[in-house]
Amino acid sequence: MGSCEENMAAWLYGVNDLRVLPYKLPALGPRDVRVSMKAVGICGSDVHYLKTMSCGHFLVKEPMVIGHECAGIIDEVGSEVTTLAPGDRVALEPGTGCWRCDRCKEGRYNLCPDMKFFATPPIHGSLANKIVHPADLCFKLPDNVSLEEGAMCEPLSVGVYACRRAQIGPETNVLVMGAGPIGLVSLLAARAFGAPRIVVVDVDRNRLSVAKELGAFATVQVSTKTEDFEKEVEQIQKAVGGAGIDVTLDCVGFSKTMSTALSATRSGGKVCLVGMGHCDMTIPLTPAAAREVDILGVFRYKNTWPQCLEFLSSGKIDVKPLITHRYGFSQEEVADAFETSARGSNAIKVMFNL
Repeated sequence: MGSCEENMAAWLYGVNDLRVLPYKLPALGPRDVRVSMKAVGICGSDVHYLKTMSCGHFLVKEPMVIGHECAGIIDEVGSEVTTLAPGDRVALEPGTGCWRCDRCKEGRYNLCPDMKFFATPPIHGSLANKIVHPADLCFKLPDNVSLEEGAMCEPLSVGVYACRRAQIGPETNVLVMGAGPIGLVSLLAARAFGAPRIVVVDVDRNRLSVAKELGAFATVQVSTKTEDFEKEVEQIQKAVGGAGIDVTLDCVGFSKTMSTALSATRSGGKVCLVGMGHCDMTIPLTPAAAREVDILGVFRYKNTWPQCLEFLSSGKIDVKPLITHRYGFSQEEVADAFETSARGSNAIKVMFNL
């Protein structure tokens, strides 16, 4: 599209109210780049904002541009940018830390209290024809990695960071609770980190068959009933083949999934809480603590894009099977795409091609 055409974006106005309207970009700073968006994925948090105008403690109080899983082509670079040039294909890391606080200075910028993150109110997101972003958060795509795969670096980063936090390696048997998009990228990441046996648990048989195709060692279908959890823990432990579960990645975050995770993980193992389903949980913490099962919190990711791109470029991870639906960028298609993503069923990752 020519520069004289208006820059359009998908604005969240209210519950189930998304509007494709003009979006005036901020001025290009000396260390910024202007990027033409080409691939933008829909995340569960985007759907949550659309359905409730909130996600966790973040509330949408005024119209906001949605979207944060993205890749595009650089149009223009700021005066001090030396590492990128117009025409470069890039994947964008959506969160900008302040780089001044103690957390940023120690490298844990994902915990920055002043983090500015695409489509986390009041910061605008990236489902737009063009956006402006710091150059140091734009990562050049290897020639053999597509723009869609570039956009998938964002969800994949969650899985990669969880594996790092839990120190997953070639001797780690892993349990993944949940076979939604984050559960599935966590499975792919754990495989890339060398985990020999990965068991995936979900309530949905179709999602479990996808997990099996993506390389799960075994899958276990569970119910939503709390009273089934002891029986299910036995099934899970049997599925891993007597080896014991060293690390569980809970990609759901409900009382039941966390109770299952704590009970199924071996003594001295780790449980990583990745999903944020319930704020308050009732879980059997004391028995797990008495077996020295460590609980690790995970918030987003840090310094993951280079590793994700390496995994994609080398073929160690293939995210393409996760992209199940594709849409263009019109008012009608934006509404349809979010409806498809919200329905779930056979949709894993819904992607916009701009």
